[in-house]
Amino acid sequence: MSSETTIIKNTPLTDRHIALGAKMAPFAGYNMPISYSGIKEEHHCVRTNVGVFDVSHMGEFIVKGKQALDLVQKVTSNDASKLAIGQAQYSCLPNTEGGIVDDLLVYRLSEDNCSEGEQAFMLVVNASNIEKDWAWISQYAPNYDTRLINISDQTALLAVQGPNALQVIQGLTDVNLSDIKYYHFTKGTVAGIENVLISATGYTGAGGFELYVQNDGAEKLWDALFESGKSLDIKPIGLGARDTLRLEKGFCLYGNDIDDTTSPIEAGLGWITKTKKASGFVNVETFKRQITEGVTHKLVGFTLDDRRVPRHGYAIFDSNDNKIGVVTSGTSSPTLDKPIGMGYVQKGFDTEGTQIFIAFGGKKLAAQVVKLPFL
Repeated sequence: MSSETTIIKNTPLTDRHIALGAKMAPFAGYNMPISYSGIKEEHHCVRTNVGVFDVSHMGEFIVKGKQALDLVQKVTSNDASKLAIGQAQYSCLPNTEGGIVDDLLVYRLSEDNCSEGEQAFMLVVNASNIEKDWAWISQYAPNYDTRLINISDQTALLAVQGPNALQVIQGLTDVNLSDIKYYHFTKGTVAGIENVLISATGYTGAGGFELYVQNDGAEKLWDALFESGKSLDIKPIGLGARDTLRLEKGFCLYGNDIDDTTSPIEAGLGWITKTKKASGFVNVETFKRQITEGVTHKLVGFTLDDRRVPRHGYAIFDSNDNKIGVVTSGTSSPTLDKPIGMGYVQKGFDTEGTQIFIAFGGKKLAAQVVKLPFL
């Protein structure tokens, strides 16, 4: 009997994480740092100071050509025609069944390296969905005068997050970081490394920047950031704190809160589902109908008074012991010092202040629906 060997990839910074004593674990096919000093400490560091995440496992696709915009408009739900060069937007790839292939960032790139009449975009996708997303977009690409380039394996990504992130990076670049508005980006030299894409985005809600760099510059950039931030007590941050930080801000995690079966309208992502854009997109009629007629389930946030933490997959009940939904994400919020979570509930139970009950084995604990984000 033979068994398949799962190949776990490393990022260009894996050796740095191991040297720092990180707790490592497989995540989305990569050997990733889960925590260093502890999730709570790392979480507070990002909320109040500055920390650095290695998120080089994320995927990056270049879409380039005379009909690059048309292809992006076809496969994504947001309206990329609104993007000026140097702007980014949050979006999703809708599937043909009313669910989500993936959520992603869309960057409108400079046309300096384009032929006349061409445009260029970068799509940043979740690590676990790189192959799936590539295949999904590729099925539509032949209908457009454009080309797709997968640069995921050549691209490293560092997220410098927290209120002191600007101070750390500004000491390494001549680019005026204060001029980069939220969800805008530019390219510049950072720590002597040319063509670093500096993006005022992030997944923590704590402010900061994401730095895209070629693999061969990743270690130099990592070391420079920690040298620059030494006086501020900058820390490396693992994926554990990344999850608690994003949940406090009500940001969806693909595979937990959204997936192939959940609609962006159900998930509260109607704001990125531009059904009126002129070009339309995959399965747009389904989402038009959902916006008009409503949906049967909605993603909500909730808090518990009990100290026990709700977990993905726990059932949600009403006061009459009827199952009305399921928990998608849960944690003990380091900032609020109490359990928080998100989950889908039936229509009618999604109003702020509604009491619901989370099943912990045979016991059901009271929770309250709250407005997102939690803070």
